[in-house]
Amino acid sequence: MSSTQLTQQQLNFFHTFGYLHFPGLMADCVDRIIASFEHVWAQHGGGHHGKPHDGKARACIVPFPDQDAYLSSLLDDPRIHDIAAAILGDDFNYTSGDGNLYVGDTGWHSDGYSGMRIPSIKIAFYLDPLTRDTGAVRIIPGSHHCGDAYADGLESRIRDSQDNWGLAPNQVPCVVVETKPGDIVVFWHNTKHAAFGGSLRRRMYTMNFYEHVPDDRLEWFQNALSHEGRFWIDRIHGPEMLRTATPERMVHLQQVIENDFKVKEVHARLRAERAEPSRG
Repeated sequence: MSSTQLTQQQLNFFHTFGYLHFPGLMADCVDRIIASFEHVWAQHGGGHHGKPHDGKARACIVPFPDQDAYLSSLLDDPRIHDIAAAILGDDFNYTSGDGNLYVGDTGWHSDGYSGMRIPSIKIAFYLDPLTRDTGAVRIIPGSHHCGDAYADGLESRIRDSQDNWGLAPNQVPCVVVETKPGDIVVFWHNTKHAAFGGSLRRRMYTMNFYEHVPDDRLEWFQNALSHEGRFWIDRIHGPEMLRTATPERMVHLQQVIENDFKVKEVHARLRAERAEPSRG
């Protein structure tokens, strides 16, 4: 197991274009990754909310890698750890990750688009061979630069690409990152991405990372973490991520643990709203 030391050219590319592709980086352990992925889904009845996946709509589990000791250990793997550290600093935060069974197309979006956000990235594991026509991730280079006229124009227009540019979503100019199991793709959360033509059970999970947050940005970070409350979780990190954490791993968990209390507040509010009788 070797580390992933990013070159200056790779870092320049990432900061300019918003993504990096690492073919075969995890190929030596992808069979175990897939087995663990399937184990987590089996523990949840094959889908989410305990219902088998029916191939009609995306199923999602949050947190996902945190549910399995082996997937949690990938946070310690130098190939993953060193990518996050090179981009975000040695004291980066691991927030959580989502596991997905995607169905068909995924429209253009960012995982949050804001010039105010703490710098943050997604590391995505695609567990099926994916091509342009079978659900490979598509990325618009440079779309992560909030405040730039080009990136802001995409943000305001891309969801109506047909009306604005006369282009169907799958015709929008982009880079198609075709992947095989064992590849990973890294991109800023601000980066526009999509997928088209995917199968009825396209397997993918993520690990999400933030820079260590300065004290004057903690309220923003708390609010960002609170958005996970919509997944009906009481805390950001899952049980296996915490149970198996070494002191070295805790460096990347501690600030999240100290600031995820708003997840519980959102959870309580959502429960109260569900309990309220309808009016009118």
